[in-house]
Amino acid sequence: MATEAQEAKPQRIPRYLQLAGELRQAIMQGEFASGRQFPTETVLCRKYDVSRYTIREALRRLEAEGLIQRRRGSGTTVQPAAARGGALHQPLSNVGELLQYAQGSKVTYAFVGRGNLPGDIAVQLAEPTQGEWIAFSGVRRHAGDVLPIAVTDAYFHEHLGDAVAALDLGAGTLFSQIEQLAGVQIGKVTQDIQAIAADARIARELEVEEGSPVLRILRCYFDPNGRIFEISVSYHPGDRFAYAMHIDVEA
Repeated sequence: MATEAQEAKPQRIPRYLQLAGELRQAIMQGEFASGRQFPTETVLCRKYDVSRYTIREALRRLEAEGLIQRRRGSGTTVQPAAARGGALHQPLSNVGELLQYAQGSKVTYAFVGRGNLPGDIAVQLAEPTQGEWIAFSGVRRHAGDVLPIAVTDAYFHEHLGDAVAALDLGAGTLFSQIEQLAGVQIGKVTQDIQAIAADARIARELEVEEGSPVLRILRCYFDPNGRIFEISVSYHPGDRFAYAMHIDVEA
């Protein structure tokens, strides 16, 4: 059971990630024409009432996702959709960006059942998966999109107790809720990415042909003691999703 202090602890997202999400959504909704000049840092600073550092960090992430192009002396332009392959680009450099991605999309989960972790998932993990797992599944859509961008299956370990039953299946990310409801913290997140063929269920829910290529992202959420408390498995259509990652070079 979470203490009162733990329940009151907010899930903070850095301002530059919030701003990146706001600008990302505006680009996706066509508020900035492809190939045209993007507002300058000065204009953005005034509009969003943030520092130049915050603007630059937000723009750096949008550039890593292929949404904008910045050139010294030429300013910033919005990349044409063709240059991005017409797909949603999901950034990942920290847990905050996972939260930001969730804020720009909508999913409602449904209870599936409880029991052992499915064998095809357990075999993918190098970690022990004994015990009972409570399973949920949902279809995620990005704001303004008709076609789904993901089917996600989420599994919670029984040691989380009554917190799982208290989840709001239609609001926010489940793992951020579990942090507050069960009083656990995320120590680390691991993920495995693999291209596979969509089976009948995944094809039906993603509205693609059975056997079509999909990107499977398997994430494990560990507490600070190294124990897995949640596993999520997301399936993304190959033509609607791309993974973007930026790597900072150490000095």
